[in-house]
Amino acid sequence: MIESVTTLPFNRHVSIQKSSTSEGLLELPSGEQFLNHIGTVHAGAQLALAEACSGEFLLKALANEKGIVPVVRRVAAKFKNPANGRVTAKINTSLTVIDQSLSDLAAKGRCFLTVHVDVYDEQGQHSLSSNFEWFIAKTANI
Repeated sequence: MIESVTTLPFNRHVSIQKSSTSEGLLELPSGEQFLNHIGTVHAGAQLALAEACSGEFLLKALANEKGIVPVVRRVAAKFKNPANGRVTAKINTSLTVIDQSLSDLAAKGRCFLTVHVDVYDEQGQHSLSSNFEWFIAKTANI
């Protein structure tokens, strides 16, 4: 199993890294390669960061689980404000959600788990609110 989603080829390619602050989990550095046509952080860059953050959260929360495969099933996103500079992703999901999902996984061999991720720019502006629904199955059930 991987140690961090930051080591995945796509996440390395787009420069997703561990957060430089204790407030966030992952971040995307400032750079013109992440900008859209109006000079703010591109929606796709923010979504890639948020998805990676939800995966990093699952990786840590499910570290003791063996023989499982999580895949994103559904994404819901709402862009709130333009983002400028470095963007940081933060988890807003209770660990009780993990406990319930692990109970379902043990009982059924599969479960769904929704991870809520918020993205903020370097000025603290809330730019994205998102939910990533993950399908998690024991490998024998895939």
